[in-house]
Amino acid sequence: MIKVRRVWLIRHGQSESNAGLPTNGPGASPLTALGREQAARTAAAFTAPPDLIVGSPFVRARQTAEATVQRFPEVPYEEWPVQEFTYLGRLHGPQTTTQQRRPLAEAYWERTDPTYVNGGDGETFAALVTRVHAFLDRLADRPEDGLIAVFTHGIFMKAVIWSLFAGATDPDTAAMRGFRRFNGTCDIPNCAVTELWRPSGPYGFRVVGGGTMHLAETATVQGAASSAALD
Repeated sequence: MIKVRRVWLIRHGQSESNAGLPTNGPGASPLTALGREQAARTAAAFTAPPDLIVGSPFVRARQTAEATVQRFPEVPYEEWPVQEFTYLGRLHGPQTTTQQRRPLAEAYWERTDPTYVNGGDGETFAALVTRVHAFLDRLADRPEDGLIAVFTHGIFMKAVIWSLFAGATDPDTAAMRGFRRFNGTCDIPNCAVTELWRPSGPYGFRVVGGGTMHLAETATVQGAASSAALD
């Protein structure tokens, strides 16, 4: 029998930042009422319990995972470093909106320097790619098959998909420019699911296109412009 490791990458529900409200740094934005409804619909979309539920340390992802944790209280829950790409550092100041941060975000991406530390303590693009590969390695090292549900963030999900497609491990300026194009042409709505699966054998993870059918009329899409300013 072929064993398959399946992973659902699930973007968090609509956050206050997504809704255009001011937030206090990249990790503090909670869900809106709509985001909580999206989280509940996502929990209801599971036809069987996952084998593991993983959440980001950021509030909006943890809150999105809560509905699934409550539905399947017997399933282990772990927090992994699958948080959003925080490249603005301290420039993502308290009580600022996505619109206010957009010029800072655009200036960062225009620089296309994968080792640049923005705002004094921002995560570099190179560090993001390293974190993505550490995540994929951690998934691959788990010996059992079955489903892992990972509640994470839009740019992190895009970095996972792009890294699998591009094979980048030590990104240079050209690679960062390529990711920026990919980020601008790939939309991941709130609570969208993108599946990775890894059958036993010589090949790595494969990407299965995501969907939002479980969200019905609650589906929301934030374009690349807002995603670029941190979601």
